[in-house]
Amino acid sequence: MRTATTIEASGQPWRETVEFVTEAEKLGLDICWVAEAWGSDAPSPLGFLAARTERILLGSGVIQLGTRTPVAIAQTAITLAELSQGRFLLGLGPSGPQVIEGLHGVRFAHPLRRTRETIEIVRRAGTGDKISFAGKEFTIPLPGSVPMRLSARTEYDIPIYLAALSPAMLRLTGEVADGWLGTSFVPEGAGEAYFSHLDEGLARAGRTRAELDVCQGAEVAFAADEDALREMVAGRKKELAFSLGGMGSASTNYYNSAYSRQGWAEVAAEVRRRWQSGDRTGAAELVTDEMVLATTLIGTVDMVRERLRVWRAAGVDTVRLYPAGETVAEKLDVLGRALELVREAG
Repeated sequence: MRTATTIEASGQPWRETVEFVTEAEKLGLDICWVAEAWGSDAPSPLGFLAARTERILLGSGVIQLGTRTPVAIAQTAITLAELSQGRFLLGLGPSGPQVIEGLHGVRFAHPLRRTRETIEIVRRAGTGDKISFAGKEFTIPLPGSVPMRLSARTEYDIPIYLAALSPAMLRLTGEVADGWLGTSFVPEGAGEAYFSHLDEGLARAGRTRAELDVCQGAEVAFAADEDALREMVAGRKKELAFSLGGMGSASTNYYNSAYSRQGWAEVAAEVRRRWQSGDRTGAAELVTDEMVLATTLIGTVDMVRERLRVWRAAGVDTVRLYPAGETVAEKLDVLGRALELVREAG
């Protein structure tokens, strides 16, 4: 398995973030994804990191489709591919109505169609040819205008990854993307919840699983003993309750749906109900130890080692590690230990 991590530029002092990424590269990490949620953007720090690193791949994890035109995304991708000398991965995602409508003031409509058309336009723009596209979401050029081409083009391939959780978006990922950025992943239930839909999309395009990089992410933390493990798990329950109850809109929560498809439908529904009613403590109390442990890499060294083997056997090609720790040194220590276990897993 390849190894990756995700950082967000606004999550801590930028100097510490750069130190973490450059030291992670020395440890042998393969990919660094830069998140774009409701804090910093992704392209700006990626350009800076391209100048401060030499080997590590750099990806947008993810650029939100509703915040930029497809051609603006293409321009960004071409620029970052050139700055990094071919080390850039374009991660895209529709995000959700809470962010797109509540923060950006853009209607969250037809995300599947918007994603498909954006990818097609981005790939056309990168060829250097004039851009002419007539879709249901985008028309380029507008009637009465003439087609144009970008003056910039890249000599590098730019792999496109999609962040997907819903069955429809998973099918699209298998059909048109080079990689899948996943989360809320339970390897024991991934066949029906995720891979069946990815494989359906792959079959539509005449492709196989070997042509898709399955990149799954989870927090990694090491517990010295059972008491420490119980404390770790308890501390993560409110975070998971937020994902199940606070992410998305009143009608749409992809994280809740993903957990529901993997065996926790009743719990996920009640967590969401309590969270939205304002009972955050009650929502967190409903989250079970099993739910936390099944979707993270938290445990003793032996537990994490075994879970990595299970992930690999389930079909994960790249494991995206979120190392626990309060300081850069602590995070790097956890990351270094995790990288050794990934290498043992193969």
